[in-house]
Amino acid sequence: MTAVVCGADEAVAAVRDGDTVLVGGFGMAGMPVTLIDALIAHGAGELTVVSNNAGNGDTGLAALLAAGRVRKVICSFPRQADSWVFDGLYRAGRIELEVVPQGTLAERMRAAGAGIGAFYCPTGAGTPLAEGKETRVIDGRQYVLEYPIRGDVALIRAHTGDRMGNLVYRKTARNFGPVMATAAALTIAEVVRIVEPGVLDPEAVVTPGIYVDRLVEVPE
Repeated sequence: MTAVVCGADEAVAAVRDGDTVLVGGFGMAGMPVTLIDALIAHGAGELTVVSNNAGNGDTGLAALLAAGRVRKVICSFPRQADSWVFDGLYRAGRIELEVVPQGTLAERMRAAGAGIGAFYCPTGAGTPLAEGKETRVIDGRQYVLEYPIRGDVALIRAHTGDRMGNLVYRKTARNFGPVMATAAALTIAEVVRIVEPGVLDPEAVVTPGIYVDRLVEVPE
């Protein structure tokens, strides 16, 4: 049952040291900045963060990294023009990195939510990303065995949610939110507004409330 909580601090109170945290967002689009700020204030550390990239500028995920709370990042794009926080930590040997191709990253989380034990994928075959992984030739093509990525917690952002936890996203801010919601033991969503059940068009609901444990309203 989805719990509507009064604030982001209450929403993230269950995050523990050493947790694997799935963080939604494609760059800053769809990033749950308010929940991340609350996580920084909460104080949990030694986290493994799974996200599309390793932070932008000095806010959101980058602020979490700068606070020294993250032990390892699993992402597709660790470096871009404004990833100076991650760059500094990585060059100093203060953070671990696992690079996963973007489609594979999404599919590994989807597999976790779907109960799939593992899957073969051609992406990365024959490259350093496949080193140490089981490979197999299927129909004349080399594939790499990939395992699901499960989160202890998912922090995601949607546009609108109802009090039952059903979520609607806004355009590209949707990105990784839906698969992350299914792949975590505890899913926390921040939304621009919360409406009563029945207001959302059922055909527009992307993430059903059964996947959302906590919901907090963060008006724009």
